[in-house]
Amino acid sequence: MKFFLIGFLLIFNNLWSQNIYWSENQKLVWDNFKSKTNNLGGSTVVAYTHCGWEYSATTSSDPKIPVKITIQTVFNENKSWKDVKRINDYVLLHEQKHFDIAEIHARKLRKEVSEKIKTTADYNKLFKIIYAKISSEYKGFQTDYDRITEHGMNKEKQAEYNILIAEELNNLKNFQKI
Repeated sequence: MKFFLIGFLLIFNNLWSQNIYWSENQKLVWDNFKSKTNNLGGSTVVAYTHCGWEYSATTSSDPKIPVKITIQTVFNENKSWKDVKRINDYVLLHEQKHFDIAEIHARKLRKEVSEKIKTTADYNKLFKIIYAKISSEYKGFQTDYDRITEHGMNKEKQAEYNILIAEELNNLKNFQKI
């Protein structure tokens, strides 16, 4: 009964969470932005992309056993918002790049994990440190992206970032989740 209840809760939670996992072949559309609330406040905000990572690790009580770590980039539809009166394709591209930045850093995390973590002992010793480092870089990159592009309003800087983001995705293509 305990396992049934846990399984039911996991399925129920997944039905309501409305997550989209990053894929090269699937781009965001405005219908993905389902929140009715602008949690950021301010009248200058046109849209908000709520994205980040999910990870899982299969470890063992034996520290020498290999560990399996899965890292996915996720967009939460129910926490992503848009001002329906001001949205357009250009703003959507800016928001897609936020999701792409999350994927870049997931790839960096996958790369570092694959290089440094082989066993349960490695995982227990290093994962939180690596995660914190990449997470800090990710947050800084997202902040710089919005600041430098002026939330996409500076079209020249936005174009530069579009190229930079595409190059980074390509440079880290070996660490794309399959």
